[in-house]
Amino acid sequence: MSAVLSSRLVRARFSSQACDYDRFARVQKRVAARLASSIEGRLPPGAALDVGTGTGELACCLRRTSPDQPLVLCDIAPGMTRYAVSRIPGALAADADAQSLPFRDGVFGLVASASVYQWMNDLEAAFRESARILRPGGLFAFAFYGEGTLSELHQSHLAALREAGCEEKSYFQRFPSVADSREALLAAGLQIEDLWCETEIEWHAEPGALLRSLKKIGAQNAHVKRPRGLASRQVMLRMNEVYREKFGTAQGVPATYKVIFGLATRL
Repeated sequence: MSAVLSSRLVRARFSSQACDYDRFARVQKRVAARLASSIEGRLPPGAALDVGTGTGELACCLRRTSPDQPLVLCDIAPGMTRYAVSRIPGALAADADAQSLPFRDGVFGLVASASVYQWMNDLEAAFRESARILRPGGLFAFAFYGEGTLSELHQSHLAALREAGCEEKSYFQRFPSVADSREALLAAGLQIEDLWCETEIEWHAEPGALLRSLKKIGAQNAHVKRPRGLASRQVMLRMNEVYREKFGTAQGVPATYKVIFGLATRL
């Protein structure tokens, strides 16, 4: 698959936002807690790896659930890796890309990841890496953002581009579907135990607040062909208007996240 998202941009943006991330990552924290609860009581023996640890939210949940389990953290963003390991005593850490993990085959009993795989250019390759480092019977547990995520923002941006006569300049990130996830898991040689999607809705006072929040956690457009920002100032202003007109309520404006959860084992 040809590169669509820039790993360099993803690395730089998340690394620079390590100190602000926890103040704005409300949905991401709920997703980490939900994933941890889904694997509670079924943790296999052996060391656990948190892929794309961020500030270590999922790792902290895993440590509370299983305090004696050896824990390794990795993230593509060095700033995140440093931040996470500083808050989890005894954990080991490495800077690593989820699509090329620097670990031997079959060394982990659990590979877990929250809010990461939507940034992969090749989901199957990333899943293969997790399968490779799992021991037989090991558990792969993940949650990431799927098709339909930020649909309000996408629709509003596309409408503004269409009005400006430049609809072809839309480089909004494509999010994988549940079907994409199932196909990638099976191609990676993993046995699917459970695969499902849940909806999270985050409310903001206005569209600009959503965009600022995304920037503060590093989750900006990383498409290799992206224009500067989302588009011109005129398009941005019209996008905000469309967002408020179409989706605004007395509560503010919603941002919908479609969260794909999965549990799979290595045979």
